[in-house]
Amino acid sequence: MDNIKSDKNIKGDVSPWLKEGLKFECQRCGRCCRGAPGVVWVNKREVEGIALLLGITQEVFARNYLRSINGRFSLLEYGNGDCIMYDNGCKIYTVRPCQCRSFPFWKSNLESQSEWEKLNKTCPGIGKGKLHTLKEIQDNLRIYEARFG
Repeated sequence: MDNIKSDKNIKGDVSPWLKEGLKFECQRCGRCCRGAPGVVWVNKREVEGIALLLGITQEVFARNYLRSINGRFSLLEYGNGDCIMYDNGCKIYTVRPCQCRSFPFWKSNLESQSEWEKLNKTCPGIGKGKLHTLKEIQDNLRIYEARFG
């Protein structure tokens, strides 16, 4: 798939600006981990990995760090919206959930060049580091959409 127009998950009109790929490198600033309330979905495999990294059982992890929302599980947040796994940096960065790993290559951020540029105002990793090819972006988006779309 070398033309984004063939990917039905992204509008065809983004192709011209996205065709050469996008630069992004996480700066580990935590801006996407803090602030407005939301959800960070986790699956069983991710729970296993996070619990192992934290050196606790999956049951203890679930009891202390997860909430159930309509049969799915999300990491807890503090009252101010900050992720419970954020403490002056992500405590689980090496095993962070798919939702976190796939940021910023989410459908909403790739809808148009203006959406991508708007993200640049809040995410200092936009335009820095590795050039992600169109194929990498499409593959990442498919993984994200399969889980959350």
